[in-house]
This record gives sequence, C-alpha cells and structure tokens, in this order.
Amino acid sequence: MIAVLTGGTGGAKFVEGLARVVAQEELVVIVNTGDDHRWWGLQVSPDVDSIVYVLGGWLSAERGWGVAGETFHCLQTMRKLGEPAWFSVGDRDLAVHLLRSRLMAEGQTLTQATVEIAARMGVRTLVLPMSDARVETRVMTPGGEISFEEYFVQRRFRDEVKAVRFDGADASVAAPGVLEAIRAAEVVLVAPSNPVTSIGPILAMPGVRKALRERRERVAAVSPIVGGAAVSGPAGALMAACGLEVSVAGVAAAYGDFLGALVIDVRDAEAGESLRRTGLRVECVNTLMRSQEDKTELARAAIRAAGGRKQA
Repeated sequence: MIAVLTGGTGGAKFVEGLARVVAQEELVVIVNTGDDHRWWGLQVSPDVDSIVYVLGGWLSAERGWGVAGETFHCLQTMRKLGEPAWFSVGDRDLAVHLLRSRLMAEGQTLTQATVEIAARMGVRTLVLPMSDARVETRVMTPGGEISFEEYFVQRRFRDEVKAVRFDGADASVAAPGVLEAIRAAEVVLVAPSNPVTSIGPILAMPGVRKALRERRERVAAVSPIVGGAAVSGPAGALMAACGLEVSVAGVAAAYGDFLGALVIDVRDAEAGESLRRTGLRVECVNTLMRSQEDKTELARAAIRAAGGRKQA
C-alpha cells in the first residue's frame, strides 16, 4: 500500500498519475481539510472532493477542480437573490455538498461521509480527511485575519501574508486510519502541493510528524517549486511569510525532520547537488504535469525515490 499526503490541484494531478501506476485499491490518500468551510449552510471539503472527483473520473481537466461538464444555475440564482456567490460551486458539485451535509447531520463523521461518497462514485481508493475535527487554515493579512478560502478564492491571493495558523489543530486528532496508513505503507509520498496550506495542516495533526519520522527512509516529497517559483498559486508567498526560502531547499526545510528523498525538476538540478551533500536523496525529473504521460512518469519517479516497488 502507498500512502499519499495531498491537497490542492497539484496534489490531485499527482494522485491521478499514481492511480495509473498502481491499482486504486493499493492507495490511501490523506487529504488536507484546512480549506473546509461552510457555504450556504453546507459542509464543503474542496481538497477531499478534488481527490474523489479525479479518482472517480469526474474532475474537470480544464479547471483542475470541480466537476467536468459543470453548470452554475444555482450559483447564478443565489447571486440574483443577494446571497454570496464568490465561491464557484457548480450544480453537480452542489449535489455532493448536499449529500455530505445530510450524512453528517445524521451523525456520520467527515471520514465516514467521505468513504460513503467515494464508494457511491465508484472510487476504490481509501480517501481519508486528515481529521474529523474542525481545523481551519487562517491567513493573517495587513487588514486582519481571514480564512484560506477568502484569501485564495474571494481575494485571489492579492493580500500580503503576515502569518498562517491552523485554528483547532492543537485540540484535534488525526482521523481514524491516518496514522495507521503512514506506519503501514510501503512508501509515503508527499504530493507537489503547497507546503504551507495544503500539507502544513496535515502535518499539524498530533502524531503525524512523529509517524513520518519513524518512516523517514521511505518518505519522499515532490517539490511544487520549480526554478525558485511556485508552479501555480500562492505557495511562494506563503512559504516566504513562514520563513521558508522559495526554492527546492525551502521545500526540503519544510519537511526536513522526516524527509528521506525529494523529487525536484530538472531545472533545479544544480540546487539538487547542494541538497545531496546534506545527505538527502534527490531525484531530478520533469515535474510539470502537462500530460497524462507526465503525471505517470512523475508518480513512478516519486515511488522510486522513496525506495518502493523494487525502485519503480
């Protein structure tokens, strides 16, 4: 079994590649829920949904999030009715949020609801939210503290970031199966996701870093930074705000206490040599997932870097 820590659009692409290399049943995907929020009274789990959608064949390849062939009639109607409409929930996407909210209102945990929704969508992978407790990523800006979705979607990450915190993390516990998957996995992979707001909340769960340290030689991460800049999104700004260099070295530092290997882009080969001198295993490949073949080859490289599947 291969365990993957993931969040964001880059993470979904990476998981898609993994599912082309190994059987879905051999994956356990541990997903960030720091982006979860209430929208129109419903429980929304954007990163969880992206993983379920990509594994179920529902994900919009064009947008990298949401459902393929989506319509937005409800969103348009809510806007006309004077309700908030900055978060683009499509009609098919809305059906999933309605189902999740009903299941949880009836007493299911987020994990239980996720497993049920994934099964109904034909997904054979075990998809685990990082926690059943509410843990919210909060971004401190010059204008005050806002949620990650407000920062990322509503304000399109224009604000200067002063700090990031994970509200509720200290009082939370990892969801059932999360620590067990990390300890039992053949290898543990960290997707090319934002180290601060996609992977950071998972690492903030009590016990997760300790479990990863115990598996260090079988843990590999894929860098979302290429040539000193984020492939997409605000990862660079968020890393800088948290005191991390915006480079492959900064990614290595973010995961330094548990990282056995780092997969970096060929454009960062020189920086990779410096990292090797620290004792870190480094694999240089093309990390830009522009095609299905790119995704597949990157998945193989990550498994190989972690020492899995007879070196892939």
